[in-house]
Amino acid sequence: MTDPDLSKKLDAIFGAHMEAELAGDLDRTLATMSDNPHIVNIPTMVGGQGAAGVRTFYANRLIGQFFPPDVKFDFLSRTYSTVRLVDELIISFTHTTRIDWMLPGVEPTGRRVEVVFVVIVGLEGDKVSYEHILWDQANVLVQIGLLDPKGLPVAGAGAAAKLRNPALPDPFFGEG
Repeated sequence: MTDPDLSKKLDAIFGAHMEAELAGDLDRTLATMSDNPHIVNIPTMVGGQGAAGVRTFYANRLIGQFFPPDVKFDFLSRTYSTVRLVDELIISFTHTTRIDWMLPGVEPTGRRVEVVFVVIVGLEGDKVSYEHILWDQANVLVQIGLLDPKGLPVAGAGAAAKLRNPALPDPFFGEG
């Protein structure tokens, strides 16, 4: 069990960071980060290392491209330690804008996407030191029509639906 004071502190640190990101405020976002931060979006390897690299990432790949306006965040769990937090969430949106950090070089398809994310956030004192962000890119590519799921073990939006309702039958064997 986590100390309630620690979880409130970590929530506040990452909350300020996310508010700045969602507001598209580059300087305020960077002010929430340590002196030598890094960000890695694991499936695409898009991100940045060090203050200059993270600034470039935010300026060129995230601010204004975070998610389309209809984005919905469905937080499932948050796990804490003294130096990191881990979020499990489902993010839903319509692919109506470029999202270069997630879909580099892919023009908007107008398709609906629902994807499970895991975000690992490292903390140094009262600053974010890193974000390691993971999602199932194959399921995203199926949903936007760039990957044919026929014969492949990918579920598209079904993966998020199964996480929301574990009683749903799996798409391959029908077992629940």
